[in-house]
Amino acid sequence: MSLGQVFLSEVLGTAILIVLGVGVVANVLLPKNGGFGGGPLMINIGWGFAVFAGVFASYKSGAHLNPAVTLGILASGADEYAKGVDISVASTFVYLAAQFIGGFIGAVVVWAAYKKQFDDHEDAPTNVFSTAPAVHAPFWNVVTEVVGTFILVFTILAFTKTPSQAGPLNVAFLVVAIGVSLGGPTGYAINPARDLAPRLAHFVLPIPRKDDSNWGYAWVPVVGPVIGGVLAGLAAHAYIG
Repeated sequence: MSLGQVFLSEVLGTAILIVLGVGVVANVLLPKNGGFGGGPLMINIGWGFAVFAGVFASYKSGAHLNPAVTLGILASGADEYAKGVDISVASTFVYLAAQFIGGFIGAVVVWAAYKKQFDDHEDAPTNVFSTAPAVHAPFWNVVTEVVGTFILVFTILAFTKTPSQAGPLNVAFLVVAIGVSLGGPTGYAINPARDLAPRLAHFVLPIPRKDDSNWGYAWVPVVGPVIGGVLAGLAAHAYIG
C-alpha cells in the first residue's frame, strides 16, 4: 500500500470519527436541536459508534485514527503499522499528519451542520469541539488521560495490534466503556487529534461570541494520550511480545 493511500484512508476515517463524535457533543450541548440535554451517556455512546464508523472507513490503513495508537504500535516493536505498511519515519509522519488534518476537516463539517445553532447560541463553548476538565488540576488531568489512553491502546494491541483487526465493534464498546468509567474528570480525549485539531478549528472558524479556545489546557489532552499510548506499546511488547 502506498503512503498516499494511507494518508487518504486516515484522513477519511478520522474526519468521520470527528463528524460523528463532535457532532453528538454539539447535539447534546447546543440548544434549538433535538438532542439538547441528552446527557453524558448519549455522548459516550455517540463517540463509541463514531469510532465504529471511522474504523470501517479507514480499514485500508489499519484504522489508527489516533496518534496515540500509531505511537503505541511504534513503541510495541511491530514491523508494520498495517498490512503492507512498514514502520518508518515517513509512514509515521503520514499517519500523524493525516489524523490531524482529518480531525480539522471533521470539526469544520460539524460547524457547518450546526451553523445556525452556533449562530443563535449565546456563546460557543470550546468543549463542543474539544475537551475540558471538570476540575482544573493539570497533573491529575494528565494522569486521567494517561490511564484512559493506556487502556485503549493496550487493549487494541492485545487484540491484534490494529483497530481494524481487533474488530470495529469491539473498539467501539471499548471507547464507550472508557467514557462511562473514566470520562468524567477530563472528557476523555484519549486522542490528541480528536482534541487539538477541533480546538484549532474552533479558534479559526467565524463562530460568534466564542471563547479563547482554552489554549492553556490544550497541552493536557495531547501529552496525556501520547504518554499513555507509548506506555501501552511498551507494555504490550513486554506482555504480548
